[in-house]
Amino acid sequence: MGGRHEVGQRWSVGELARATGLTVRTLHHYDALGLVSPGERSARGHRRYTAADVRRLYRVRALRQLGLSLPEIAGVLDRTDGEPAALRRLLAAQQGEVRAQVARLARLESQLGELVAQLDAEDVPQPERFLTTLETMSMYERYFTEDQRDRLAERRDALGTEAVDAARAEAGTLIAEAIRHHRAGTPVTDPAVRELAGRWSALGALLGTDGPREQASARRFWDDHREEISQRMPWPADDFVGAVEYLRRARLAVEAG
Repeated sequence: MGGRHEVGQRWSVGELARATGLTVRTLHHYDALGLVSPGERSARGHRRYTAADVRRLYRVRALRQLGLSLPEIAGVLDRTDGEPAALRRLLAAQQGEVRAQVARLARLESQLGELVAQLDAEDVPQPERFLTTLETMSMYERYFTEDQRDRLAERRDALGTEAVDAARAEAGTLIAEAIRHHRAGTPVTDPAVRELAGRWSALGALLGTDGPREQASARRFWDDHREEISQRMPWPADDFVGAVEYLRRARLAVEAG
């Protein structure tokens, strides 16, 4: 790391943790990996972080936010540490990601506002309204890559608002039908359920969520947040979780022939 002897403030690990919102454990981990280490020692031999170390820490956190792993970050820092042009590119990339996040949060805020307004009017929101909000939340949680999000947004734009709203209404109808069949214990191989699974697959194809990568991303999100998601839905939580898994098994049965 460059700039070890520049004049300025020095921070202990605890002080830097409080100033940045990181934990002492995280800073120790970065130190152990050689990503960010205290560059100086006090007169009493205590290790202190310098301004140059803080700038390096910023680069580590920014690259982490952009999705790089710690080993990948180490490689980037080894190649570009101390280069103003490299820092500028990093800041520009992070700025672009922040702008995209702001746009996603604005959409989410608008959708949540509509849900609150409906509740204030003592009108329970329809399932498709919850599905719309859930879609935005899942994207915000970054289970889909930027490229996937862009493609999904392009597909929605191409379909138009009316078609997308109709598709979301259809999703709510399919979930309700799946709940009914699941409660009744209808086998997933039943012709009616196979037809239901076909409609579910067709809906995914229409919205562009039927690709292997998109399905894998959606599955990871579902596996990590199924309890939280189910609490936000207008159906009983157990029914909703059961219906989603039921539709998945039905799709697999159709694919298996």
